[in-house]
Amino acid sequence: MAVNIRVAIVDDDALVRAGLRMILGGDPSIEIVGEAADGREALDLIARVGPHVVLMDIRMPRLDGLETTRSLTARGDRARVIVLTTFDTDELVLTALRHGAVGFLLKDTPPADIVDAVRRVAAGESTLSPSVTAQLIATVTSGSDGRRQRASLLLERLTEREREVAVSVGHGLSNAEIAAQLFMGVATVKTHVGHVFAKLEVTNRVQVARTVHDAGLTGE
Repeated sequence: MAVNIRVAIVDDDALVRAGLRMILGGDPSIEIVGEAADGREALDLIARVGPHVVLMDIRMPRLDGLETTRSLTARGDRARVIVLTTFDTDELVLTALRHGAVGFLLKDTPPADIVDAVRRVAAGESTLSPSVTAQLIATVTSGSDGRRQRASLLLERLTEREREVAVSVGHGLSNAEIAAQLFMGVATVKTHVGHVFAKLEVTNRVQVARTVHDAGLTGE
């Protein structure tokens, strides 16, 4: 039996909601469990239907997507939020991640990539559009030499194999892609990723990417 990923769609544009329903509805492992047109509706909906993943617009009336995401995080909701928007400024990306979002996709993301992002986030990973990743990296690597030094010291804690996995995570690869690239099983990759999280003192893949790029390993 296919895994059932429960998804809620939050967007004030009915056409966008309809488009996302069509994109996601074709995947037998995904179930659309509800829709909301603004953040206040979303908070009630999510509490009621318990989705695994929420596709969250940023620009909405009454309560925007950033504040809604922060409210979900504050109340300890387990739904994992992917921010889906036409805007990709550094401030929006970083604010969304600070508020608890685990993904950030542009609305012109190809349909297959949106489906893949929902699957990855439901599996516990994070996801960012390539253009968003580039902006985020540029932002977080523009700081002082002290950050580079700290990142390098943290990476020295890793074994050679863990370092390879960390660099792959830093380039935005999924566990399956890392397994194929490094000739390992997916379960082995998951184990290495867990070790990387612990040794780098981080809790998600975006933070691993920050550490890797702070250390100047983008060329590896």
